[in-house]
Amino acid sequence: MMLEFLNPPFMQRALIAAVLVGITAPAIGIYLVQRRQALMGDGIGHIAMTGVGLGFLLSTSPVWMATAVAVAGAVVMELIRWYGHTRGDLALAMLFYGGMAGGVMLINLSDTGSNANLTSYLFGSLSTVSDEDVIAICALAAFVVLVTVGLRRQLFAVSQDEEFARVTGLPVRVLNLLVAVVAAVTVTVAMRVVGLLLVSALMVVPVAAAQQITKSFKVTFVLSVAIGTAVTLTGTVTSYYQDVPPGATIVLLAIAVFVALTALAAPLAKHRARASAAREAECTLEVPAARRGTDDVHV
Repeated sequence: MMLEFLNPPFMQRALIAAVLVGITAPAIGIYLVQRRQALMGDGIGHIAMTGVGLGFLLSTSPVWMATAVAVAGAVVMELIRWYGHTRGDLALAMLFYGGMAGGVMLINLSDTGSNANLTSYLFGSLSTVSDEDVIAICALAAFVVLVTVGLRRQLFAVSQDEEFARVTGLPVRVLNLLVAVVAAVTVTVAMRVVGLLLVSALMVVPVAAAQQITKSFKVTFVLSVAIGTAVTLTGTVTSYYQDVPPGATIVLLAIAVFVALTALAAPLAKHRARASAAREAECTLEVPAARRGTDDVHV
């Protein structure tokens, strides 16, 4: 039966989570790429590990606890970017590695946590996505979509040129903080499917792939979300049938799409150049013809 993968309840939950991850990760990733902060998701993923450890230690939802810690860490990262100056890189490094070390320590101190639990959050796991996780992912994904789509003009302006955005009256610092917070929320949305160590790739690679063949922000946004959704669904189904890690499968599929579109970009650019040259030639021929017609009238 072709659709037998839809029968197990854990696959139904995993597919819902995969679709939401495929939409949200590129939706915020496009702004991070524009801001040249492609690795921000990786840093937040390290910090979120402390939240996961706290969730197990306090016997609460690791997803919600990871969200709270990741958001706090993202705000601190943004403040360091504003005020860190020369020691900013050092402070960020300590924040990232401290977050990872804290997560490992806390999860091993808890009564319910183990290294197996840690691995599922680091690299993703289909069978461990619970009903509570799906509810949390749906709520967080709705917030991400609302911000990235509803404020797309403002976020694009800030991502392109902060100084120009400030001159036009936009609250630049507030919007920068919002981008950081949304990125943190997206990391926790994606960690159950892709894993904390690989989520940054899903934020960046679909956007980079779409940019190979698109020029406008709107088309890039739509295509990157489509690529993200396609690879997360395909990777999830593949991991079910082939018993391979879902996170690694999804990221490798995204990279394969990037390579394919990069190969397609060169001939597509040549075709566009030829079409543009042909239009210019037509315009060049039409102008003298129009002038001759005018001269005939005067004669």
